[in-house]
Amino acid sequence: MGIQFGEHTFDGVRREVRRGAEGIHLSPKGFELLRLLIEARPRALSKDELIERLWPGAFVSEASLAGLVTEIRRAVREDAREPRHLRTVHGFGYAFSDGGVAPADEDAVFRIVWGAREVPLAAGENVLGRDPDCAIPIDDATVSRHHARIVIVGGDAALEDLGSKNGTWLRGARLSGSVALRDGDAIRVGPAALVFRRYAAGGSTQTQM
Repeated sequence: MGIQFGEHTFDGVRREVRRGAEGIHLSPKGFELLRLLIEARPRALSKDELIERLWPGAFVSEASLAGLVTEIRRAVREDAREPRHLRTVHGFGYAFSDGGVAPADEDAVFRIVWGAREVPLAAGENVLGRDPDCAIPIDDATVSRHHARIVIVGGDAALEDLGSKNGTWLRGARLSGSVALRDGDAIRVGPAALVFRRYAAGGSTQTQM
């Protein structure tokens, strides 16, 4: 499960990085930085955005961010002079290269069932909210513009509230933090009652919204 890059496997739901069967230690901030860059790949994220997401509301220098990048590169045995994956975008920020990255479980297909409709979920971030550009737009005043997100990494999926005013509900309880999704999970965002489904590839007929 997760994604593979080189000899390593990243699993965002289980919060682990492995080299083969061996677990690799990263600090919580180091792991979160790696997760942010992998989910955004191949798009580069600015230093300001990364600092705000890693240390919200705190004053942190760019040196702290650079230290986390060094920690990750050391952990995955990557040479900063010739990076294969974690790339420095000089004068801007950092990016994770899509080259050589593959899902560890290529057969997984994820969808949201909403009444009679089935909405396919793409790899990476799928935002639910009132904004019409969201992957799953929900046009209701009780729903925030960017309310929650479902993150797909390899064969795993996780649901996270994005600081919405009215909350996101999973399995009948208000969501706190990022929670791994299971096939058949009930999700509620405002008035929308959704069901998360995980299929083997080709196991269901897809209907667009």
